[in-house]
Amino acid sequence: MSEPTTLPAYTAPRPRSLFEPHRIVLMAIFAVLVFCVVWFMRWDWLPNYGTRLAYGVGETLIMLFSTAIVGFMLAVPIGLVQVTGPRPLSWLALTFCTIIRGTPLLLQLWMLYYGLGSLFAQYPEIRQSFLWPYLRQAWPYGFTALMISFAAYEGEVMRGAFAGVPRGELEAAEAFGMSRFKLFWRIWLPRAIHRALPTLNGETVLQLKATPLIATITVVDVYGVISRVRQDTFLTYEPLLLLALIYLCLTGLLIWGFRLLENRIPTRGA
Repeated sequence: MSEPTTLPAYTAPRPRSLFEPHRIVLMAIFAVLVFCVVWFMRWDWLPNYGTRLAYGVGETLIMLFSTAIVGFMLAVPIGLVQVTGPRPLSWLALTFCTIIRGTPLLLQLWMLYYGLGSLFAQYPEIRQSFLWPYLRQAWPYGFTALMISFAAYEGEVMRGAFAGVPRGELEAAEAFGMSRFKLFWRIWLPRAIHRALPTLNGETVLQLKATPLIATITVVDVYGVISRVRQDTFLTYEPLLLLALIYLCLTGLLIWGFRLLENRIPTRGA
């Protein structure tokens, strides 16, 4: 009888050095590009628009986080009813997700602003109500469009997350005598969020990239400010490069924040 084969112990690979030749070349090329952008392009307009750019970034972040938070609060019941029923609500949630995910966000935004907004103006009862000062503005329609889009996409994510929680964990909680609400709040929802957290990171980044669409209905976010800069200065590349840098920084901060959250709440194997 042959002796069992002993496998060698696993040795972790050594981390690659930052100063490898190809990386040094790439860093040098990047440094040259940054130098050319700073030295040969016009940036004298930047101090005149600093306050507007700060306001635009703030408007973008407010729109991003408000729509993502409210959208996620709607996505939880949308995903839950598709798993648990009742069947009419499950079909309704599925229809909502299919329609919103199957049509362009810009089309939804314009239908709300130019369609529903124009319809509200035709009724004196609405124009004379306390809601009219808000309904006549553009931001409620931008908020609504971004919010329902996030809710539809994240609702499908939560449906898969709820369905992916092991049934044995839920049965064990029932065996301990937990009520249905306590089981959902303490076991099912946290486990589903743990599973959906990496995807939620990506959806939030995509939501950030969708916020420039609200500038098409006169909401002044950072993209709207950059568009105004281009109109005033007749410059093309400098404002767009600054806009790209702003979105890169915001995206990097979002990814870093979600990475910290994922490290504090382990999701591997969940």
